This record gives sequence, C-alpha cells and structure tokens, in this order.
Amino acid sequence: MSITIDDDQVLQALNEMQQRSIRLQPAFKAIGEAMVSSTHERFQAKEAPDGTPWAPLSEATVERKGHDRILEGETHQLARQIHYEASDDALEWGSSMIYAAMQHYGGEQAEFPRLWGNIPGREFLGVSGDDRDEVLDTLSLYLEGGL
Repeated sequence: MSITIDDDQVLQALNEMQQRSIRLQPAFKAIGEAMVSSTHERFQAKEAPDGTPWAPLSEATVERKGHDRILEGETHQLARQIHYEASDDALEWGSSMIYAAMQHYGGEQAEFPRLWGNIPGREFLGVSGDDRDEVLDTLSLYLEGGL
C-alpha cells in the first residue's frame, strides 16, 4: 500500500491558508459578533467571563436607584453600547460608555470622591472558556476556507 501526495495541491492549500492568515478581518468580524453576543449573555446571567457571579448592589445603591438590577439603568445603555471593531490584524470590543471601566474594574470612594460609595468590580468583558472555543473554531473554519 502506498500513499501519494500531490505536492501542487498541498502547496496551493498552504498558500491559500497563508493568504487568509494575512487578511483576518472576516474572521475577526465573526468573532466580534460572537463576543458582543457573549457579553450580552453575561449581562443576563449577571456573571463574569469566568462564571463568577457579580457582586450584589449595596443597600444604599438599591435605595438610591429604586431597584436591585445590577449594571442596569432604566435605559440599559451599558449593555446596549457593547460593540466591536475588526481589522485584518486586530479585534477590539468594549463599551463606549464613559463609566464602563468603573463598572468593570470597580473603584473606591477614597480615590473617586464623586462616588456615593465603593463600587465593586463586575467584569462583563473578557473571554470565557466557551468563548475561547468559539474563537478557535471560527479561526480554524476561516483558515480552512469555510467562512
């Protein structure tokens, strides 16, 4: 039994894969859509990318806001403003809301006197294990020419 490999086909396939690896924007767009969707799911689940539940609101915050919905204002703007930008060599996603970093990382009133109390970090951006699998599957599919 013998196996014959047509070198021209192998080289062509490798060259096509190499060319696709230079122009990753289509793959990054698909990944960006998936990451925005995953981030929206985190808002629904009220958990960080690693599955850790977000800290509950303090009693003072519940009293001040009149509800106990975490990271939700009346207009849900923080969740609505999650977006991505993709190019051939980069993918970025996040929120355009000015207070997004404070909500994600948290802050202490001592450092930020305008706060009415300490704000615990409630991570909503990041890559979960499922996200990682999605990214790898999308990249593989793209490099193989299936996307």
